[in-house]
Amino acid sequence: MNFEQLFQAFSQIKVGVIGDVMLDTYWWGHVDRISPEAPVPIVALDKRELRIGGAGNVALNLVALGARVNIFSVMGEDSDGRQLDQLLTDSGIDTSYIIFSHQRKTTNKVRIISRNQQMMRLDSETVADLLPDVEEAIFDRVKDYIIQESPKVIIFEDYNKGVLTESLIQKVIALCREHNVITTVDPKKKNFFSYKGVDIFKPNLKEVKEGLNVSLEEVNEASMQRVHQLLKEKLDHKISFITLSEKGVFYDAGTNSRIIPSHLRNIADVSGAGDTVIAVASLVYATTGNVDLFAEMANIAGGLVCEEVGTAAINKERLLKECKLLLG
Repeated sequence: MNFEQLFQAFSQIKVGVIGDVMLDTYWWGHVDRISPEAPVPIVALDKRELRIGGAGNVALNLVALGARVNIFSVMGEDSDGRQLDQLLTDSGIDTSYIIFSHQRKTTNKVRIISRNQQMMRLDSETVADLLPDVEEAIFDRVKDYIIQESPKVIIFEDYNKGVLTESLIQKVIALCREHNVITTVDPKKKNFFSYKGVDIFKPNLKEVKEGLNVSLEEVNEASMQRVHQLLKEKLDHKISFITLSEKGVFYDAGTNSRIIPSHLRNIADVSGAGDTVIAVASLVYATTGNVDLFAEMANIAGGLVCEEVGTAAINKERLLKECKLLLG
């Protein structure tokens, strides 16, 4: 594999990301004493940082790799929404299809961190399903995008915040199949079995066990093949791609399956790793159609971003270097 050539080809790929976008706010500080008012630490703030989270972080990873990305979501008509829209735009993500609604809050997760340890998280969000008229408006925008731009792949990034309703999921998948657009999904519990007919279904092991209500005494290729069959019976999808935490990743494409072990890393923070994995997997599959290659590269990418504190996009040059080293 010529990885230089592959990474250059990413710039020709158009990707749509649909799902729950978030603002990740980080308050960094230090603790010197306990509060006299309650038995809690006093965090003296040193700096504040705003980052793109959720479906936005998937889009950010794709842009970092050179892809052309449009995002589809609903945000609140609030200061968090304006800040997030600006962050997305400044990062090179096309936000022209985003809908702003006065009926919803923009999801903002405030993390308070001291000595690289998260001490508290404050969430401000709306999690109710979209109203029918807003859902129809998003679908119309996805339809316009597919007809006008002919993207290679649509990624569903579900965080159970209400943007991806069951009916919207099914309508977009049907539309993508009609126009030969690849569909990939990073699911969550609520709509776990709503993604019938997708190309790549990428849960983590915990989500699979909860969704199928199974307890895996041992994680090996035989047990994971059985998991794929159970998923296939419900979803009729093409490829299962399951992240196994420190054990690596598993894929089953029907004709071939494999567990790919993780590479040794200095893990600092696992948040956002799933976003990177689905972004890399989708982009490599859309470019090459090679299942084993997308799994290998996504496995490497997921490990790399775990070395960073907080949600962070993959570094293209570092990923290229690691792919040459480990897969060349």
